[in-house]
Amino acid sequence: MEEMVVEALLFGDRQAQLLAARQLAQFSSKQRHKIAEKGVVPPLILMMSTNDCEVIEAALFALLSIAFRSERNKILIAKSGGITVLLDVIQCENKLLVELGVAFLLTLSSCGSNKMAIASFGAIPILLELLNSQSYNNMSFQANLDILSTLHNLSTCNQLIPSIVSYGGVATLIRLVNLTSELVMEKAVVLLENLVSSSRIALEEAARTEGAIQCLVEAMEEGSRQCKEHAVAILLLICDSCRDRYRGMILREGAMAALLQLSVDGTRRARDKAKRLLFLLRDCSNCGQTTKQKKNIVLFEQIMRQIEQVGEPEGMSVANLEEMISKLRT
Repeated sequence: MEEMVVEALLFGDRQAQLLAARQLAQFSSKQRHKIAEKGVVPPLILMMSTNDCEVIEAALFALLSIAFRSERNKILIAKSGGITVLLDVIQCENKLLVELGVAFLLTLSSCGSNKMAIASFGAIPILLELLNSQSYNNMSFQANLDILSTLHNLSTCNQLIPSIVSYGGVATLIRLVNLTSELVMEKAVVLLENLVSSSRIALEEAARTEGAIQCLVEAMEEGSRQCKEHAVAILLLICDSCRDRYRGMILREGAMAALLQLSVDGTRRARDKAKRLLFLLRDCSNCGQTTKQKKNIVLFEQIMRQIEQVGEPEGMSVANLEEMISKLRT
């Protein structure tokens, strides 16, 4: 059976190749890896470059199965010209093929040896365009997660972060944090923290993007526990980068109540970040607050003095802290 599949892929007509590709995708992992060594990757890539949607779909499934859990095969596919053909598929009009292509690119991007090659062929602007265009709303939830995961894989290569920033990645991620479902929000804010913690350029871009601080404060108030953790970490980085410039902006977005709440019931990392940001936000007498905001600053200082006295927010009376937080929110 294996030899028949190999022969059909190498020498068969359209129908023979189509059936062989479908059969290959159903083989065991051991069989697929054995077949990959017999030269079937180039013909599968050629199948993917046709205008025949049925053939492209079968080739995508076959290549995905070959790449699955095999770093060697991921590299082989990339070196055989698979990336450029795959990016063409991702830009086609067929929704199913686009989503399969995105899943395949995610698989290839998980291999460290492929990351620079994927970026060099223009994947970053293509992926960001998908997130920014009408296609975003038309694609499945999983496809959007796959795009964000692919960008995250690429962002772990520090040389690629400037490209993600220059193509508008920071603004795109901030919009996703503000507008989308919980899982997409989490993926977006995790990627955003990865960018700003690794690159001064990304941090500055995030800080000056219109609505970014408001968006992050809202994520800190309304997001999941993980989302809150990453949102407060980003705000801490922004404030720490230029305290005099950003502390007033963060306070004017009403961050104090959310930070105090997070210092009590967030994850361990979130509690630490929230406490550090709270201390950075102190002494804002020159931030141009309204009368109400000035009253909140007074209350804020009272809470901070109590935190200093007991050492940790969780060492305070939770009831007392909750009462103070509710006053800040009124």
